[in-house]
Order: sequence, then C-alpha cells, then structure tokens
Amino acid sequence: MHFISEAESSALITHEMAYAAIREALVAACDRGTASFPVVLGHGSSPENRFSVKAAATSEVAGLKVGSYWPVNQARGLPRHNSMILLFDQAVGRIATAIEAGVVNAYRTAAADAVAADLLARPDARTLAIFGAGHQARYECAALARVRTLEEIFVVARVPAKAALMAANLQEKGLHARPAGAEEACRAADMIVTATSATAPLLDAAWVRPGTHIASMGSDAVGKQELPPSLFAAATLFCDLPEQSRRMGEFQHAAPELPLVALGHVITGRHPGRRTRDEVTIFDSSGLSIQDLYIARRIVEAANRS
Repeated sequence: MHFISEAESSALITHEMAYAAIREALVAACDRGTASFPVVLGHGSSPENRFSVKAAATSEVAGLKVGSYWPVNQARGLPRHNSMILLFDQAVGRIATAIEAGVVNAYRTAAADAVAADLLARPDARTLAIFGAGHQARYECAALARVRTLEEIFVVARVPAKAALMAANLQEKGLHARPAGAEEACRAADMIVTATSATAPLLDAAWVRPGTHIASMGSDAVGKQELPPSLFAAATLFCDLPEQSRRMGEFQHAAPELPLVALGHVITGRHPGRRTRDEVTIFDSSGLSIQDLYIARRIVEAANRS
C-alpha cells in the first residue's frame, strides 16, 4: 500500500490542481456509470466529535473518504477538520493508496465553490460576502480570487474579533477585506458564500441583490441550514448531486417541486447556467466522494512525478 502523509499531500496540492480535479469530478458525478453511495454519519465516544464516510465508484476509480470534525481540537491548537482518502486496487480489492488529506479537503471544498462561481457568477462580479471566519472560509476566498477579480471582501462572523483577524489575514495575502455586518455585506455583494456549521438561516432574502451568485458550502448533514428557503423560489438552484442535496444538503429545505440542476450538466452544456444578468443563482455543495477520489488521483500522479 502506498501511504501519502499529511505533510506530503499538503505540499503537493494547489488551487489549480484542485480546480481541475473537481471540475472533472462534477462531470463524472452525472455519468450513469458513477455510483455515489449513501453517506454514513457517526460520532466518537463524545457525540460532539463527528465523522462521515463517503464512498463512490466509477469505471476508473473507487474508494472512500473518512472525514472528521473534532471541535475540541480548537482548544488544543489542532485542526478541527481532518480527512483520510482510501483508493482501492480494484483488481484485488485491497487498498492501493491511503492519503492523509486534511489540507487537501480544504482545497477540494473551495475548488467546488470556485468552479460554480466561474460558471454561474456574473463575469463582472467583484465583491464577495463571506460568512464564516474559520479555517475553510480562508480557502474559499483564495479559490474565488482565482476566478474573479475581488475588489472587496466583506467578512461576516458571529465573533467580531474573528472577523477582524480573518480580514487582516486576507489583507496580508493581497486581498482587500474588512469585517462587516450580515445585511451590509449582502447588500453590497455580487457573490455570497456561506462556510459555516449553521442550523438556521444566516441572512434575509430581502438583502440579496438581483444578479447575485450564492454558494452554501457548509450544509452537509441533515438539520444544517445556511440560507432562507424564501430565497429559493426566485432563484435558479444548482448543486453537486441533486439526490444528495435534497437529502442532506442546503436544498433539504427547498420545496420538492423546485428543480435542481447538477453543476456537471452546466459544464457539459446540457444546461446554460446563468441566463440573465439579474438572475440569482444558488449553488449547494453537499460534498461528494467522487470529488475526493479525483483529487486523490491527482495527488498520486503528482507524488509519482516528484
């Protein structure tokens, strides 16, 4: 078995690699030959420490990811999120590669956001409201800065000090950012991204301007919620995989008659994506194992070249 450590995988991953892998994976997710298996949710001995197991298979690759969220790690100065990706040797049914992928997972999640924004946000989108000031939110901003010229980033967080710290971190990376209230940020934003663990809406539908692109990145379990359902009927709804989005993503809160469009169908031209300048587009990223497998394959290729 080939083992790739956290240090190795985090040194190999880039936003460019993640974007290419996730774009390819979103197309593969729509293929009839791809199987995305039901997500297994669990917790540690302490119920607040949670994990999930996501598995998938295509004609080329099969495997799974175990992702964990240990909030107690924050007090220890350790990451709250961690991941391990396992790729099968399909000839014999043994694990061929194991990849520690905590940092890779952050790039992977942000890449889905970037692919969606590249396809759905207005070409002249320049302002971003980011809800959340944690580890993942920083990756979201960096990935989006690759696909749109961000002139202003409004950081919205429950704890003002965390919003100020994240804004300062983004400023150090050359991105113009400042803390803001939720309403101010939304009313000024061309793009709104939520990267939280919320279980209730973070914003009011009335704050969203015509033509805004919105991405919910944090709703990946039953009960999670970041957006007001009243926003959905007046928007076009996109997601990574419709059946999973309705079951455990943001659109578990959408009326069942509202159509959901797989982002892979926009990539392949089966759906036009944004059709008018004033259209509100919403992307729900519930997170697919196929994304983990495709990015893992890129990591293995890069490791073999190094």
